[in-house]
Amino acid sequence: MVPLKRRKLGSSHTGNAGTNSGDEVKFPQVVLFLLERKMGASRRAFLSQLGRKKGFQVQELFSEIVTHVICENNSGEEVRTWLDSQASSRPGAHLLDISWYTESMRAGQPVEILDRHKLQQELQISEAEVIMFSVPSYACQRRTSLENHNTPLTEALSLLAENAELSEDDGRGVAFRRAAAVLKALPSPVTSMSQLKGLPCLGEHSLRVIKDILENGSSIEVESTKNSERYNALKVLTGIFGVGSKTAERWIRAGIHSLHQLQDSGQTLNRAQQAGLEHYDDINQPVTKAEADVIGEIVEKAVVSVLPGAQIVLTGGFRRGKLTGHDVDFLITHPEEGREVGLMSKVVSWLESKGFLLYQKTTRNSYLESKDGPGRPASNIDRFERCFSIFKLAKEKETRTKDPQEVTENRVSAETDQNPNSDKLMNKQTDTPWRAVRVDLVVSPISQFAFALLGWTGSKLFERELRRWAGHERSMSLSSHALFDNKKGRYLRASSEEEIFAHLGLEFILPSERNA
Repeated sequence: MVPLKRRKLGSSHTGNAGTNSGDEVKFPQVVLFLLERKMGASRRAFLSQLGRKKGFQVQELFSEIVTHVICENNSGEEVRTWLDSQASSRPGAHLLDISWYTESMRAGQPVEILDRHKLQQELQISEAEVIMFSVPSYACQRRTSLENHNTPLTEALSLLAENAELSEDDGRGVAFRRAAAVLKALPSPVTSMSQLKGLPCLGEHSLRVIKDILENGSSIEVESTKNSERYNALKVLTGIFGVGSKTAERWIRAGIHSLHQLQDSGQTLNRAQQAGLEHYDDINQPVTKAEADVIGEIVEKAVVSVLPGAQIVLTGGFRRGKLTGHDVDFLITHPEEGREVGLMSKVVSWLESKGFLLYQKTTRNSYLESKDGPGRPASNIDRFERCFSIFKLAKEKETRTKDPQEVTENRVSAETDQNPNSDKLMNKQTDTPWRAVRVDLVVSPISQFAFALLGWTGSKLFERELRRWAGHERSMSLSSHALFDNKKGRYLRASSEEEIFAHLGLEFILPSERNA
């Protein structure tokens, strides 16, 4: 009769060389395999022998009966790739760090598997759980807060989107923006490409960039773009107020890549561009929420002084909860239809008389519902009466009392950190008691105010997706002026953002959750 211990060994180790038949198997339900990669042959042999002496089944060759794979200094992705290359593997086999093995040796039995023992926890998740991310196709259906769990990925895609937009390849730019928006809406960080299966708006190009970053920590394409002379020249030149990508491209073809080269080139600049170049450093410095609030108090005083009862709302990123921005946007209306007519010129005159405006350009309201109808180009947000301005904002007192040299050094340092590739102008004293800030003022009739508020709150992609949803899913035309039902041939009125969402068949999303 075969002894009990020999019988167990025979049944457990069939077809596996290297098993010491003299060692008793105490834990038949546990079958171990030590991965030699990075562990080394001699250390693996020693640990295997130690395990068998303690009563563990330790296989020399990997097979489908293995329940625990023991690794040392291996990443989970590395081990998973190795497992996939094997002819057979047991589904759900534990991938464990060497620490579980050594603790089990000390205990003389298999210890409980804790999270710290598992090799990259995400690899232990079942396939059904891996595809945990599920988001709607349209950004206007998703709630996107400022809490972004995938910043490295979204920043990379946003940079490629910006480069495409600067090159006037809007289609590619939108594709990257949509991909970034999907990642912003995810509830946790992406750690594996398998988690992205089935998600909308992730094209092959975006997936290649994401894969590159997940596997290598960075994207060659993104780094190449970030360091390219053309991209940086476009960034610097379009950073001038009043300069678009077409003008910047023309200047680059003329050999102009920096602000100093532009100053020395003799190029003719319009009034907006002259002001933009003069106040370049200030305009490209982020505006804080505190500064926006101060400007808001001044604008409100101007508005109320010339039209009592008028209402003013801070819009844009600040309404979505952002703490900094590139400019400050205000939407102005009056609860009595028609009272807002002529308001802008009076507000601008008041601000100019008080010395608050360094530059301003006002455009009239050119939208007439009866003549223009519902069809609005997607790129043309609105045609309200607007004032594009550069505001002269007094600095905080404590800043002005500092040593001028210290202020200058701190200012230059902060600006360099913000954009190390930008070509700063040093021809304006940085110890002035004020700074220049971009401010847009928009006047809307109360009948269009809800649409204007929705349009001017953003984000830009969220608004684009709202218009796309309206057209593709509801056969409607949406703009910052109105909503038109193309099937019924009539306008749909709304006195609040909630009503607009209801007309569109969408669940209402708060401004703080529109950060697509």
